[in-house]
Amino acid sequence: MTARTPDSARDIPEATVARLPVYLRALTGLAEGGTTTCSSEELAASAGVNSAKLRKDLSYLGSYGTRGVGYDVEYLRYQIAREIGVTHDWPVVIVGIGNLGHALANYSGFRSRGFRVVALLDADPSRHDEVVAGLDVRSFEDLESIVAENDVSIGVIATPAVAAQAVADRMVAAGITSILNFAPSVLSVPDGVDVRKVDLSIELQILAYHEQRKSVAPAGEVSAT
Repeated sequence: MTARTPDSARDIPEATVARLPVYLRALTGLAEGGTTTCSSEELAASAGVNSAKLRKDLSYLGSYGTRGVGYDVEYLRYQIAREIGVTHDWPVVIVGIGNLGHALANYSGFRSRGFRVVALLDADPSRHDEVVAGLDVRSFEDLESIVAENDVSIGVIATPAVAAQAVADRMVAAGITSILNFAPSVLSVPDGVDVRKVDLSIELQILAYHEQRKSVAPAGEVSAT
């Protein structure tokens, strides 16, 4: 997958697109700390990547660094924010207001990063009297009207796995073209619809794998001698 820059026909590799928000977060941290200019090495260290990879990634956006000076932090932050489309608010709907849905609705980072939650939806009528993060929990049946009224293109699925595909189908039919899926299931969507999957259990299993390797490494080293 690739993404197009708004001002040119150049393609940006998907791996680079995935790192741009990391650079934006690092630049924001530098700016908040009072840093006005930084070298590629400093920015790379803040972002947790090597400087050669960072320079290659930023080359897809244009030339924003000055030799011997580095990058203007605020200017580069704006350029990356513009590139990934967070210089204006994106309306978002969250479907599935269980424990995870509550946590997502209350996450202050959405607003500060250009995402405005406009509706919380759930199929369970017992939740429709709840108010979460200042929003009434509404019926999932209201999805189509909410998408149309708020020009929503991004949906978040925080339902159980068994319901995720049906929710995705309704979202796509309503006009949503980007889905962030927290349900532990693989979604089938038509071409033109982007899906990003977040599976916390898989991430924990990966950490468990690394922890297991750490614990057995000494025994392995001893047996090999």
